[in-house]
This record gives sequence, C-alpha cells and structure tokens, in this order.
Amino acid sequence: MRRWLLPEHIEDILPREARAMERLRRRILDEFEVHGYQLVMPPLAEYVESLLTGTGHDMDLATFRIVDQLSGRMMGVRADHTPQVARIDAHLLDRKGVSRLCYCGSVLHTRPAGMTRTREPVQIGAELYGHKGLEADIEIARLMLASLAKAGVGGVKLDIGQPGIFRALAQAAALDGERAEALFEAVQQRNAAGIAEATTGLEAGLAAAFGSLPRLHGDRSVLAKARGALPAVAGIGAALDDLERLAQALAGDGVDLGFDLAELGGFNYENGIVFAAFTPSSPDAVARGGRYDDIGRAFGRARAATGFTMDLRQLAALVADGEAKSAILAPAGGDAALVAEISRLRAQGEVVVQALPGHEGTEDELGCDRTLVPGSGRWTVAKRR
Repeated sequence: MRRWLLPEHIEDILPREARAMERLRRRILDEFEVHGYQLVMPPLAEYVESLLTGTGHDMDLATFRIVDQLSGRMMGVRADHTPQVARIDAHLLDRKGVSRLCYCGSVLHTRPAGMTRTREPVQIGAELYGHKGLEADIEIARLMLASLAKAGVGGVKLDIGQPGIFRALAQAAALDGERAEALFEAVQQRNAAGIAEATTGLEAGLAAAFGSLPRLHGDRSVLAKARGALPAVAGIGAALDDLERLAQALAGDGVDLGFDLAELGGFNYENGIVFAAFTPSSPDAVARGGRYDDIGRAFGRARAATGFTMDLRQLAALVADGEAKSAILAPAGGDAALVAEISRLRAQGEVVVQALPGHEGTEDELGCDRTLVPGSGRWTVAKRR
C-alpha cells in the first residue's frame, strides 16, 4: 500500500481551489464583521463532554474520538463549530445581552454526508445568542443570504421549516423518546409507511396531522393550508404565525421562498425555525441554519441561539473565483535598484516572481505575463514576449 495515499473522502486542497476558498473566506468574514459579528477560533479538539453537549445522536456518530495522552480522558475532533461557539458564549464571554459571533475552520466527520462530499468540510458561519424573538431569526437569514450574494452564488431559493410544529404534536400525543425519534425520522424522510407504523394507536386527528406534514410544502400559500390541516394544538398557531412574519420580512429581499413542514432539522437539536439555501448549480443545500435555544445549558447558561453555516469548499466549487492574479517576472540578482523596484511593486499588490538560475520556464506556471527589464538607469515593467 502506498504510504502517501489519503483516506477516502479526505483530499488535499491544491492552489486554484485554495486561492478561491481564501478569497471567499476573506469576503464572507468581512461581511460578517460589518454586521457586527466577532470572529472566534475554537480548538480543533476538546473533551467530548463539551464537544457533544446538546447536539444529539447524529453528531455523536459523526465525531472522531482520541485519547488525551496527558489526562487519559476522551477527546473528540470537532464535527461542527456550533457547540464550541456556544461554550465560548456561555462560559468565556458571559455577556448579559446579545452576542454575535462568527467562525471559520475545518471540521472532521467520521463519514461523508454524501458520495461526492468530503469528510473535512471547511465551515464558515455566524451565531446570534441572547435574543429569543423572531427578529434574531430574520437577521440571521438575511445575513446568510447576503453572504451567499457576496460569495457570488446566485439563483438562491430559501426553504424554511418549523420543527416546533412536530414537537407540539408529539407533546400532545405524549410520545416517549424512542417512538418520537422514530416518527421524527419517518416524517423527515417522507416515509408514509414509517409514519403510519409510528402513529399506530394514536388519536385519529393527531395521526392524520403527522401524516399531513410531508405534504405541507410549497410557496407561502402552504401556511394557510397548514392552518386548515393541523389540529388546534398549543404552539402550532404561534409557530405558523412566526413563519408568516418571516415570509413577510423576507418578501422584499428578492429571494424565492419555500416552506416545508417536514423539514425538521436535527432531533433534540434545532427547536425553532430552520432554513436551507439551494441553488440550481448544486444538488445539495449551500447553506443551512436555524434556532437551537438552550444549547449552552450544559455550560451553565441556557441562552437563546440561532445561526447558520456554509462549507467553503462547496462554495468555491460553485463560483469561478480561482484564477491567479497576473504576475511579473523579475530576473535573479541582488541589484539594489532591482530589489527596491520589486519591493515597491509588491507593496502595491502586484505579484512579483524572481527567477532562480536554472529554472527557466517554470515561471509560466505562475501566470507571469510581464517582466522587469532594465533601461535608462531604472527597472520598468514590460509585456512578456
């Protein structure tokens, strides 16, 4: 076996893709900053107790585990930034009011999300803590859309769900944890047979309501249909009201909105409005977000929270932004005037590549379309022949 082979779904990032990703990273982080979001950089690994708090079974299975050789305790390599940022907000910053934080870094998954997906996404995202009202969800959704626009991703459709409706029905039906999880999965997968099996023995109106959730998807008119199809269970009316208000707030932003009441996020994770952005150029969502209140409870502060995340590698594959800047070829040598001119050009943002003896021609790989030539006591830039 060749020792330099990488594991399946783990890849190097080569210059063109790396250049595109870095440009996107700077652009998106700048967008976060002008909206008041502060950058944090959590560690790649930490103890599993804090890394997996409040994230549910799916994140547990996605996390690589290692033994800390200093303490003997079990550590995990992060599979998602959100629990770490929640820990920072709750335990380290300890702010009384609203906290806006953002991040960018690699995560590692035990399995890929799909056959064409990497196990090492580069997550970039933003989180808003401390405000339970719909205003925070609107701000996060708008920031996500603005970030995609800044990245050059067009034709975005925003699909919106509300897991609170499923949870209200599950509470009314007094479902236990195992049965509720099975029904959650069946609704999420639009598995009619699974829904029928999981609702056996329930009151007919509640069983019918669970069965109707996968059919309640479409444009804004689906919200009116939901009011007629769902029973008058506590919490459902308020959840639908929130979706109406969100639709009204985003209606003027020029984005195509869709609603899907079978989109439930993660079991025991998201507990309010969830949303995903899609574009015709990608079969997968290009950004996902939602509300996950109380994730900081294990750190001593149960904070309202909402946020979104994107994969820089996925974004870079969608936008044509990997072309290298044109470069200037400078001859070898330590002539003082030459060195001074190279420094001046680089200070202006020009790419200047100084040739090394015996490697003529390799500079073509770096896109050198101009060259520094001597003349009249000074060095000048000329077009390469």
